[in-house]
Amino acid sequence: MSSETISLQRGISRAGISALILLSLGHFCVDLYSSALAALQPLLIDKLHFSLTQAGVLGGVMIFSSSVLQPVYGYLSDRYRSRLFSALAPAVAGVFISALGMAPSFGWLCAMVALGAAGVASFHPQASSRVGMSTTANRGRWMAVFISSGSMGMAVGPAYFTTLANRVGLERSIWAALPGVAVTLLLLYVLPPPAGHDSSERPRFDLGPLRAVWKPLTILYFAVFLRSIVQIGFTQFIPLYLARERGFSVTSASLTLSLYSAAGALGGFLGGYFADRFGGRQVILVSMLGSAPFLALFLMTGGVVSIASLALGGLILLFTIPVNVVMAQELVPSQAATISALMMGFAWGVAGVIFIPLTGWVADRTSLHHALLMLVVFPLLGFLLTLKLPRELRHA
Repeated sequence: MSSETISLQRGISRAGISALILLSLGHFCVDLYSSALAALQPLLIDKLHFSLTQAGVLGGVMIFSSSVLQPVYGYLSDRYRSRLFSALAPAVAGVFISALGMAPSFGWLCAMVALGAAGVASFHPQASSRVGMSTTANRGRWMAVFISSGSMGMAVGPAYFTTLANRVGLERSIWAALPGVAVTLLLLYVLPPPAGHDSSERPRFDLGPLRAVWKPLTILYFAVFLRSIVQIGFTQFIPLYLARERGFSVTSASLTLSLYSAAGALGGFLGGYFADRFGGRQVILVSMLGSAPFLALFLMTGGVVSIASLALGGLILLFTIPVNVVMAQELVPSQAATISALMMGFAWGVAGVIFIPLTGWVADRTSLHHALLMLVVFPLLGFLLTLKLPRELRHA
């Protein structure tokens, strides 16, 4: 191998690492804002006096705009290859989500949530595609670093927003947008454009590769869907559940949500490592079967045992986040952004749009305790589904 080739490979590697660091920082920031709504909901309910069903609808708006629409942004990203999909996202999410405390009515609240969530949706497909395609070795671990950065943002978000709202007031929480604006400026200045951005031949959406692997892709999609039902439901309603039915303060409830999300971030990182070592299918099976008992124990016990069980359940449940994405990208490498959006956003989003309002509706008629307990069955269904996943996946 010539010295020029070695030098070029090292340069590409350095460029890939730099992009990974920048995109992981952007992911942390974007998901910092995506987790704000659950933490702010108790304060917003006190201010605007809406029901748990409306709280579920608001969560559904967030999920629809931030996740269900991700395949649209994935297609546009594959089509136009502009870095603006990633670079502008932190500022857009930051400004609109941070301004929720200024909303004068429930309708305005829904509109602002939808606009802020659009920034979240535009970031994920392109960023995850660039991370997944930047290396051929240990892809699970690299994707785990990227995804765990977002999970850490989700973990920090509730405590960040609750602390800021307590200090400056809910109506002045717009100051929380500063990190998002700063990260957008950094990405605009430093992040290189995606490969092929200046090509005159733009890629087109091709259904052929998807048809060729539709069976394993469908199993992977519904595995993500089933995991997302419990993940989203717990994330959305834990602060309300702890504050209303267990007597926690808003701050303590938000900190508990942060602990749950931080454990999930660690779980995502470990899941990528385990997938490279033991295989993605095995990791998904362990995650689905192992998380349900701990999440049930959280609801059935109290004190330290309950909170520790919540953290362990979140850690094991989120083993699968990087695993599903990498496995899907390997099945359809020619359309990585679109397929990443399908796994990261669309599956999550459809689960949220259906089950967040449904969980709120059940909670209004029974209790949040019973509504959350209802969700614990879904990882067990995911385990049974994953048993049908082939042991060896071949791409199209």
